[in-house]
Amino acid sequence: MSRAPLRPAIREATDLLRAAGVHSPAADAEHLAAHVLGVDRMRLALVPLVTPDQLEEFRKLVARRAERVPLQHLTGTAAMGEIDLAVGPGVFIPRPETELIFAWALAQLEAIGHEHQPIVVDLCTGSGALALAIAHARPDAQVHAVELDPEALSWAKRNALQLAEEGDTPIDLHQGDVTDSAILEHLNGRVDVVVSNPPYIPADAQLDPEVAEHDPHQALFGGADGLDVIRPMVGTIGRLLRAGGATAVEHDDTNGSGVAALFNAHGGFAEVIEHPDLAGKPRFVAARRIGD
Repeated sequence: MSRAPLRPAIREATDLLRAAGVHSPAADAEHLAAHVLGVDRMRLALVPLVTPDQLEEFRKLVARRAERVPLQHLTGTAAMGEIDLAVGPGVFIPRPETELIFAWALAQLEAIGHEHQPIVVDLCTGSGALALAIAHARPDAQVHAVELDPEALSWAKRNALQLAEEGDTPIDLHQGDVTDSAILEHLNGRVDVVVSNPPYIPADAQLDPEVAEHDPHQALFGGADGLDVIRPMVGTIGRLLRAGGATAVEHDDTNGSGVAALFNAHGGFAEVIEHPDLAGKPRFVAARRIGD
C-alpha cells in the first residue's frame, strides 16, 4: 500500500481551516492529524508518511472542523490540568482560561497544608473538569461537584468513573441548582475551597459558531447581564465556606467589577480580588470568607 507525505496534507488542511475562519488553523490541523495517527502532536515529525485510509479520515475530520464543529468534539477529549476529559454534544467544553482557577485552587490547598482533609466544592461542574483535575492533583481532598443539567452530569459521571478506575480519588457528584439555598446543606461552614465556572455570558453576546451552535446554552448564558447565576450563587458560596475559606468564580470579561461588587455587597468576604487571564482580560474573582 502506497503512503502519502503528511506535511503537505497538514498545510492543505491549514489553508482550508484558515479560509473557514477557524482561529488556530495550523494547530487544529496538527491536533487532528495527531488524533488520526494516535500520536502526540509534538511527535508528528516522526510520522512523515500516512496510509490512504489515514489520509481520508484526516480530510473528513478537517472538513467537519471547517464547518466549525469544535475540535474537542472531533477528538472526543479536552484537557484540564494533568487529565483528559471525555466531551461531546451536550456538555460545555472546558477552556484553557479555566486552568487559571485550577492553579489558583491548588495554591490555596497548598497553603492549607495537610493539617486536615481539605474539602473542595465545584459549582456548575459540567464535564467535571475542575473537580476531577483537583482530585487528581490532590488525592487527599474530599471533592464535591454540583451540576444541574442531566446530560452534562452524565458526562461528569463518565469522566469520574474513568479516572477513579485509573486510581484517582473518587469525587462526590450531586445533581442540583447552585442557587438553591439548601444545596449541599450538610457542608455548611465546612468547605475550604469553592470554585466555579458558571453560565456567565450576557444574553446579547455575539459568539463563534463553535460555541453558539455546539455548547449547551444552559451552560453559556447568564441572563441579560451575565450575572443571573452568579448573583444568587454568592450566597451559596458564603454559606458553604468556613471562615478563612476561599473561592474563585470565572466570569465574562465585561463583568470583573460586577462580580467583585457582588462579593463585597454580601458582607461576608474580604480580600476580593479581580484576576486577569494571560491576555490581560478580566477572568475570575477570588475572595476569602470572614467569620460571621
